[in-house]
Amino acid sequence: MSSTIKGTALITGASTGIGAVYADRIAHRGYDLILVARDAGRMDMLATRLRAETGRTIEVVRADLTDRADVAAIEARLADDAAISLLVNNAGMSLNGTLLDNEPDQIERLIALNITAPTRLAGAAAKAFVARKAGAIVNIASVLALAPEMFDGVYSGSKAHLLNLSQSLANQLAPEGVYVQAVLPGATRTEIWERSGKDVDAFPAEMVMEAGDLVDAALTGFDRRETVTIPPLADEGQWSALNAQRLAMQGDLSRRDVAERYREPVAA
Repeated sequence: MSSTIKGTALITGASTGIGAVYADRIAHRGYDLILVARDAGRMDMLATRLRAETGRTIEVVRADLTDRADVAAIEARLADDAAISLLVNNAGMSLNGTLLDNEPDQIERLIALNITAPTRLAGAAAKAFVARKAGAIVNIASVLALAPEMFDGVYSGSKAHLLNLSQSLANQLAPEGVYVQAVLPGATRTEIWERSGKDVDAFPAEMVMEAGDLVDAALTGFDRRETVTIPPLADEGQWSALNAQRLAMQGDLSRRDVAERYREPVAA
């Protein structure tokens, strides 16, 4: 993250895990912080430590981003606070099991937190940043956005939404001086596993990244101005090839005529 870009960073899901590490790293890079999460006690402890270590101004805002009123309050802050130059959309949750194992209210809560809230906050930040011709938005997605067959499609679908949103915004906002990054973690050691009733230690140790390593890699991608950062992917060429094929296909996705392969008769 370039040392020339300063101001205030608003970080959601900032009480633990990836969000708390982002808060630590960004404060040490010279940003003031607005920490947003439900657990005010943990954020207060984090804020106290970071104020002492960095001398930065750190504000704690308790908010439940599945609640429309709380989301609207954070939207308003993004719209009205000209000091905010960076949004880190990190808050999220997963389910224990699949669509078949969860009740409708659990599905609705995931969609509210993983899709509705970050989309609304990204929209509010984008409008404010475009008006100032500066700013950055980081959306924490997941490698499962690229691997929907592996686990539950509700969670991976929510992260595919964030990847799609990020790529679209990156294309729209770059000419306006606004940078957008999607970060795609693999399995990362955070409390999201315990909260959803899963055991991260059930994975082979070599598959699980520490949150600090994940965020440090994501910030390197930020400094490089990557649109998509995949910290566990060793061969960047795999992503480049996939993305190149996706882009090459775009010109063939909408046509007047049905493709010839669908004109062939089906065998009896």
